[in-house]
Amino acid sequence: MNSMTWCKLAYWEMGQRVGPLYPVEQPAVNVFGQVPYGDGLSLETLARHCFSPTDSVVRTRDKIGLGVTISREGDSVWVYNRSDSPIFVSSLSLEDHETSSPTRVPADGCLCIFDPVRATRNNNHWTYGRNQNFGPVDHNSVRLSFVKGWGPRYSRQEITSCPCWLEILLSPCR
Repeated sequence: MNSMTWCKLAYWEMGQRVGPLYPVEQPAVNVFGQVPYGDGLSLETLARHCFSPTDSVVRTRDKIGLGVTISREGDSVWVYNRSDSPIFVSSLSLEDHETSSPTRVPADGCLCIFDPVRATRNNNHWTYGRNQNFGPVDHNSVRLSFVKGWGPRYSRQEITSCPCWLEILLSPCR
């Protein structure tokens, strides 16, 4: 990553990545559903490269609206839900040792999605037997789903079953 880039964003629809990685250098970035909502990453623009989205993906994209603002504040990363619908977030900082369920952030809510101190503490307690992660796990990444949750309490067991989601790839040099 460029020394000024503190994260890169990957947008996914179900198990398919849509568009290129989006490098973030500014302290905050807006991720929104449609072009008229300002500067940042427009999911509508990225999705133009996806020729056959499912009905579920199209309905979810329509609900993203103002989306989220992802902000680096000191060593921590915060998300502000500007949407009218909830978002769901999973990261090592938020890991619930009893379940692998994401944290629900309601409309107009905010949440610290990465705290290096808490992530280090949770990493020391990480056990693959209790957490239902498939494939490699990047401890410097955050997964965020728009509108739909996943995990044991939801019909979608994996984030790759969610219609629209982001992978926030934090720079390893925190």
